[in-house]
Amino acid sequence: MDPLSVEGAWVHAPRVHTDARGAFHEAFRTVGLPHPFDLAQINCSVSRRGVVRGVHFADVPPGQAKYVMCVAGRVVDVVVDLRVGSPGFGRWEAVTLDASEPRAVLIAEGLGHAFMAVSERATVVYLCSRPYDPEREHGVHPLDPGLGIGWPADVEPLLSEKDATAPTLAEAVAAGLLPDYQVCRSFYSTPH
Repeated sequence: MDPLSVEGAWVHAPRVHTDARGAFHEAFRTVGLPHPFDLAQINCSVSRRGVVRGVHFADVPPGQAKYVMCVAGRVVDVVVDLRVGSPGFGRWEAVTLDASEPRAVLIAEGLGHAFMAVSERATVVYLCSRPYDPEREHGVHPLDPGLGIGWPADVEPLLSEKDATAPTLAEAVAAGLLPDYQVCRSFYSTPH
């Protein structure tokens, strides 16, 4: 796994084996991951072109680490450092996930996650370290100019009502919604 510029996020490009029958790759393995990951839930979303999901994050502890793959179509996957006090606070990085070139992104607890479908239809599967808990999940507006995420300019964004009414980064800071960097680091080093 290769680290991204956002601390606590990595990209995995598996070795793909091909022959006359097609292709095979190992999509996920807990052994050797650079961050602890106990699988608790698997989500699958199907989105049409332009759909933006996120920027989502969960309270830490316990948070929710994610391992994200695009299994059909193509998305621009974004990781955002939302940990207050982090040296990289507010930094984001985008990774194109395309089913024709398998890759995955591993995201630690406390980081924000979002993606935009850029193919006509895209299916994203994400493995989660904790079950979904609506009381602990929050969001930051994915089009917030304060974040400045570089979404593809040639794709019209389509947001859910929840994401369209999410607070800006500044509003989330003022409301005390965001994870604390030191709390996250302590959580990462504690067996769970």
